[in-house]
Amino acid sequence: MTAITRRTILTAAPGALALAGVPARATKRYGPGVTDTEIKIGNTGAYSGPLANASPFPLSEKAYFDMINAQGGINGRKIRWISYDDGYSPPKTVEMTRRLVEEDHVLLLSGSIGTPTNTAVWHYLNEKHVPQLFPGTGASKWNDPKGHPWTMGFFIAYAAEGRIYAAYILKNKPDAKIGVLYQNDDFGKDYLKGVVEGLGSKASMIKLKTTYETTDATVDTQIVELQAAGCDVLITIAIPKFGAQAIRRIAQIEWKPVHIFCGIASSVGATLKPAGLENAKGLISDTSFKDPTDPEWVNDPGYKQWLAFMNKYYPDGDKTDNQTVYGYSIGDVTARILKACGDDLTRENVMRQAANFHNVQLPMVIPGITLNSSPSDFQLIKQAQMRRFNGERYVPFGPVLSGASV
Repeated sequence: MTAITRRTILTAAPGALALAGVPARATKRYGPGVTDTEIKIGNTGAYSGPLANASPFPLSEKAYFDMINAQGGINGRKIRWISYDDGYSPPKTVEMTRRLVEEDHVLLLSGSIGTPTNTAVWHYLNEKHVPQLFPGTGASKWNDPKGHPWTMGFFIAYAAEGRIYAAYILKNKPDAKIGVLYQNDDFGKDYLKGVVEGLGSKASMIKLKTTYETTDATVDTQIVELQAAGCDVLITIAIPKFGAQAIRRIAQIEWKPVHIFCGIASSVGATLKPAGLENAKGLISDTSFKDPTDPEWVNDPGYKQWLAFMNKYYPDGDKTDNQTVYGYSIGDVTARILKACGDDLTRENVMRQAANFHNVQLPMVIPGITLNSSPSDFQLIKQAQMRRFNGERYVPFGPVLSGASV
């Protein structure tokens, strides 16, 4: 992440140099994992287990740093990316995170995946004063600069998305009988909280809430129960594996609810293709990012930049999978922070720079959505746009929304 001299005439001591007012050589300040040639960044990802199809997320972030290194690094320092498989298992996340901090001595963590997994190390990383940057999750808790000043969120908060879904239902189907399928942990509960808040006095519209565990084989039984309860609107809050199962099962039993699917896991490549694209037709979701399957972006400079990156540095990556967009974008933001740190590559300065984003537009974020942060605001993205899947691609509709403004 020259000394300047000027001739000074000293009548009393002609051979001396006056240093007052002369800028001194900047002092390099390094935290763990930093040298004159290297910066260590840590990560945990689900390369196995129920969220294994989210592996393009950390793989694309790694590829971003491969690109940075090929371009000479950041302020002359190459990124050393250290990512471990935690299998989407919180105890394993704890083990791997301790290894990153106590054995590998990384400067920071970036883009580690999962709400329950990041939650398992949230307090530990803050106690150790290790930056936990941009967890691959939109849990509201990541915006807690007073209580957890070493953790910063990236995605729009799940609760804000839930409020957006509720506003859509109230406007477009005010007599809805709502069913909610959600993962039984902080990930699912955060979205549900937002839905309930958004419905307000109309929360009784929710006729059935049912959960699944990540160790379950399928969600087939839950889908049948929701249909039997007479629900005509379904909100699915699920990781790609179980989301795809839900979409397939809905098609199999010929149920036709208005189906709203959580934004974080609504990728065409990771979820809809395994579910069957025809089965997903009509699905409603939201996103803050440009959809790589949408021809609207084919001539967009940001999309072209991402596509060139994919072709050169992640050629095996699925270009229909939004998770490659997420990893690319988080790599971009992390690199910007490290560049801004200059030679003050301490953990404290990393957090100072992370809290200093002002209307930053990323290449693959929807126009009109910019990144902002401050010492009292640790949520970089605060807006999203609704979209509907037409059987081939998502079609965006309506304005850019925030969960606070709907």
